[in-house]
Amino acid sequence: MGRVTARRRVLRVRDQGASYRPDTLAAEEPMEIRVGGRPLAVTMRTPGDDFDLAAGFLVSEGVVHAATDVAGIRYCAGATADGGNTYNVVDVALARGVHAPDASPERNFYTTSSCGLCGKAGLDAVCTSAAWSVAEDPLRIGPELLTVLPDRLRAAQRVFDSTGGLHAAGLFTADGEMLCLREDVGRHNAVDKVVGHALRSGLLPLRGTVLMVSGRASFELVQKALMAGIPMLAAVSAPSSLAVDLAAESGLTLVGFLRGASMNVYSGTERLEPLPVS
Repeated sequence: MGRVTARRRVLRVRDQGASYRPDTLAAEEPMEIRVGGRPLAVTMRTPGDDFDLAAGFLVSEGVVHAATDVAGIRYCAGATADGGNTYNVVDVALARGVHAPDASPERNFYTTSSCGLCGKAGLDAVCTSAAWSVAEDPLRIGPELLTVLPDRLRAAQRVFDSTGGLHAAGLFTADGEMLCLREDVGRHNAVDKVVGHALRSGLLPLRGTVLMVSGRASFELVQKALMAGIPMLAAVSAPSSLAVDLAAESGLTLVGFLRGASMNVYSGTERLEPLPVS
């Protein structure tokens, strides 16, 4: 399998001078996702938890909703000209009766590590219908507990410590217990890996949970949370206007700029325990 990190020789410049030395980088390699042997998507990702990534991607696309929808996931041998295995091609076999996604040329994806929506035929295709509604989810969480989640997320980022170049997504209970953490060069990949882990563990929908992400909150991440039945998305950075609109329309609680004891709550304020509001 591919390595999570890579070593490269760099010129390091400091006040006391410059010197050549090895540096540890976050690995980035393409991964092709196939369904039933047919190519569907290519994403740039950090190798690791690839089966979770493929499964989570299919949840986000509305193809699968439960572990029983997936008959199996495997790496494709013979992916290179000499018949070797790059571990960069993953094939998902769907269970009998589960409809395969549209793999027409207009529908095929190429996603980068910063954007998981590139290549969709049109904006109308973005709003995939979710299998579950989060609007009535009874999740309640105190703001004091919410403020400790970024530190818990950061403390669990093992690869970030050595590279400084990875996003993280963590799934937490209302009591602040971390259920799953995944890292990747792409924030959307990190979320897909979390959702894919939950799917393969039979945990969907993820009612009563909080998804914490290390970067900004985009429309796409709100969509992925909704597709997994997650009622709250919290981010250390800013949301986009479209992310706020989708969260408000769907009944999802969206929190941004969660840093220290401060945060902005953009939608779903009722899920935070009563706060004195001036």
